[in-house]
Amino acid sequence: MNYLPLLGILVVVLGFLLKFNPLLVVTVAAFVTGLTAGLDPLAVLAALGKSYNDNRFITVVYIVLPVIGLLERHGLQQRARALVAGLRGATAGRLLLAYLLIRQGLSALGLISVAGPAQTVRPLVAPMAEAAAEKQRPDLDEAGREEVKAFAAATDNVGLFFGEDIFIAIGSILLIKGVFDTYGIEIAPLHLSVWAIPTAVLAFLIHGSRLLWLDRRLSLPRPLRCHPRESGDPASSSFDDAGKKRDSRLRGNDEGGQRR
Repeated sequence: MNYLPLLGILVVVLGFLLKFNPLLVVTVAAFVTGLTAGLDPLAVLAALGKSYNDNRFITVVYIVLPVIGLLERHGLQQRARALVAGLRGATAGRLLLAYLLIRQGLSALGLISVAGPAQTVRPLVAPMAEAAAEKQRPDLDEAGREEVKAFAAATDNVGLFFGEDIFIAIGSILLIKGVFDTYGIEIAPLHLSVWAIPTAVLAFLIHGSRLLWLDRRLSLPRPLRCHPRESGDPASSSFDDAGKKRDSRLRGNDEGGQRR
């Protein structure tokens, strides 16, 4: 038995330990394995090309992140905020509720990679929800902005988690079937998908009610607390000083009357 092709594993280990370029390490390891196995260099190169061509769709997803970064740099979030600011009746809860419906529906069809935290939530959904919340409450503070962003991320997570189980050929359904098979329970994947529908409906109703409650909290009137000393307004400060002097005179008159 020829153990020389195993030298490719040693090349990979040494290359990663020495912190060389991973692509270079893998390529050298492939050539070492192929040459020690008796293949000529052209055959090794052809095998590498065929492997890359057969799995090229896996690397397509890595193009999405640089594209989103370029779009954000050129004002994607600002455009999304301006779009929502010009819509009448747009609220943070309604916007996120519509996104929940779309996300859950696409996940039920198996399109789980169409949207996501990096693809849609950060560049589009969160800025649009934040702009809608600012329309509802112009005095929205930083804590309120972070809460709206958290609701946007939670909406994506709920829509994906409870929507994907409806699709029959998803990893979670196959995992559940495998667990049942280990215990001798025969169940069809279609049966699991059908019974995932009530759970998805309940998840939509529960999280949808939370989004509508968010709208209600944003629309409730909240008195503005003004601290004259912190505002730096001279008129407010002088008014406050005058009030203190008036109170001190009143207390002095009362003490004088008691002494008399």
